[in-house]
Amino acid sequence: MTQRVRKAVIPAAGLGTRFLPATKSQPKEMLPVVDKPSIQYVVEEAVRAGLTDILIITGRGKRAIEDHFDRNFELEFYLEQQGKTDLLKEVQESSELGDIHYIRQKDPRGLGHAVSIAREHVGDEPFAVMLGDDIMVDDSALLRSMLDVHDRYGRSVLALKDVKPEEISAYGCVEPENVDESLVQVKSIVEKPKMEDAPSTLAVIGRYVFTPEIFEALDRTQPGAGGEIQLTDAIGLLNQDQTVYGQVFTEGRFDIGQKVDFLRANVELALDREELRPELEKFLLETLRRRGII
Repeated sequence: MTQRVRKAVIPAAGLGTRFLPATKSQPKEMLPVVDKPSIQYVVEEAVRAGLTDILIITGRGKRAIEDHFDRNFELEFYLEQQGKTDLLKEVQESSELGDIHYIRQKDPRGLGHAVSIAREHVGDEPFAVMLGDDIMVDDSALLRSMLDVHDRYGRSVLALKDVKPEEISAYGCVEPENVDESLVQVKSIVEKPKMEDAPSTLAVIGRYVFTPEIFEALDRTQPGAGGEIQLTDAIGLLNQDQTVYGQVFTEGRFDIGQKVDFLRANVELALDREELRPELEKFLLETLRRRGII
């Protein structure tokens, strides 16, 4: 019988250089998308999918992440005294999302290394890996579908998205074999191929469900450029020993590691809020007219 996935690992040790100087003194994962830090969206996604045991991989200068998911009694007391019950509820909810643990990645040796240090916490269980640069606004539909595939086959599952050919060199890329309309078997995987060398346009996006054997594959993975251990290389080794599947999706993703997508996420998520939509729509239309765009 397939063991159920209970745990999620969120690597959050990156330096966030794309957002300097904003990330000079604060973690990129704490940059707000509307009025919540980006990492909270990821934690909420995990919890909605039933993964309430969460390990966040941090690094130097990331203490603000731990503080955010901790209680702040002084702030809560102030909000209660001021009768700001809605804000009090939101503040308390962020500290009650799940059972959140932390471990530090002392050396920045890549995503594969970050996942490998989760081994002691995860143990001999399947688990999910969720990258903080990718916000999924889909009511956890993608993650749930990946968990369903793991339940069905007992194997690792990657999130895959069809991208433009000229974009594939920024991603891990798979050679697929169709299983059904949205599920493929991964025949091979390569990290950031040139457009002309890519086996497909299916890119690996920041959601994974792994069997515990990924840790053995990571042990066998040789460091690449800059001494980093690539998670893609470890998936390739894992795929030699057991089948890896890919769940293809099309909607709901914001790559907030990119400045334009970060701005788009703020605009689109704000437009989804009834209290913000009217004024924001008016502002956007006025701005586009003033600039002669419409």
